Amino acid sequence: MVDIVQKGNPVLRQTARTIPVDEIRSAKIQKILEDMKNALTLQDDGVAIAAPQIGQSLRIFIVSKKVAALAKGHEDMSEKGLSKFKDVVYINPEIKKLSRIKLRLDEGCLSVRYLYGKVERAEKATVTAYDEKGKKFTKGASGLLAQIFQHETDHLNGILFVDKADDIVEVLPEKHA
Repeated sequence: MVDIVQKGNPVLRQTARTIPVDEIRSAKIQKILEDMKNALTLQDDGVAIAAPQIGQSLRIFIVSKKVAALAKGHEDMSEKGLSKFKDVVYINPEIKKLSRIKLRLDEGCLSVRYLYGKVERAEKATVTAYDEKGKKFTKGASGLLAQIFQHETDHLNGILFVDKADDIVEVLPEKHA
């Protein structure tokens, strides 16, 4: 199992490396994708993860199947309940379009544990990327998914949400409080 690296680790401040399309199906990249999915699944409060968060300075992020389930109004967030949904892999993602309308949204991060703040994000975003098989696709989103696209792309550019956030507060989970 891989650990999620925390603020202060230099990999989180690097601009992540683009992956040559012909390497996407390699055993190395597929293993990194598996490690990312496993790390994300173990986080109850995680909705996405970028490769730098597991120490890999590569342009990859994965959106949890929880996001698709939430978008469809699905309530059973157990592993069994989520079994009909899939994590979505974004390799070499590029934001192609952002709406002019901006929202101040609550945000947190698996690599900046227990800090939360308000970040201004575009209401809508369109991304192009490659999937885990090397097929290019475009995805438009609003709401939580648009916010995730922007947050995770920031990770790939060495930016943490706390760099942009205000009204930052620490909220410890019950077991740590």
